[in-house]
Amino acid sequence: KEGAAVTLVGRRKAPLDMVARDLPKSIAVMADVTKAADCETMVAAARAANGPIDIVVANAGAVESAPVAKISTEHWQRMIGVNLTGAFLTVQAALGDVTRKGKGTRRIVFTASTAGLKGYPYVAAYCAAKHGVVGLARALAVELKTDGLTVNAVCPGYTDTPLLDAAAAAVAGKTGRSIEEARAVLARDNPDGRLISPDDVAAKVLWLCSPAANAVNGKAIVIAGGAA
Repeated sequence: KEGAAVTLVGRRKAPLDMVARDLPKSIAVMADVTKAADCETMVAAARAANGPIDIVVANAGAVESAPVAKISTEHWQRMIGVNLTGAFLTVQAALGDVTRKGKGTRRIVFTASTAGLKGYPYVAAYCAAKHGVVGLARALAVELKTDGLTVNAVCPGYTDTPLLDAAAAAVAGKTGRSIEEARAVLARDNPDGRLISPDDVAAKVLWLCSPAANAVNGKAIVIAGGAA
């Protein structure tokens, strides 16, 4: 909501600072979400700046592609580390706040993917990690039965972000297509044939964090212009 206190987390200080300038009650914290100590530090910084945490959005993600026969142990661990372990550690560090007793709206929202609900070729490790995120959300929704707390996941399809730019470049490099042709190929995987806007995803997360979503818990909500 407007004027809410926000903590922004990332690995690059400059982009964080640029976003923070437009959010008067926000702070920017650099952290590696694959490290428990970093997650504990960022939660402590958020609490010190704005008081107890009511909403956690575990949004960090990364994707690499390779045929399954060529996926190295390091590739596998990177995908599981950022996408699944990072989501778990982010939430675990804030559990004491979001499960505290008392009235109020408290939320945990995971950013998963349609790759958490179905398979895609050449991204087996990423799919495995995102399926894990959906499972984590569903498990916590059952386990954390605290008044006012809900746990959900959003599952975007191909979304127009820097991550998509990298995927399009990889497709173009392997197929000889132009970047625009590669983007179009990826967009066609979404049911309505267009790339999802980051604003589409943000709007659904904001709704999940609002009182209007009090009765929505343990769901994996597809944002892809149609069914996954």
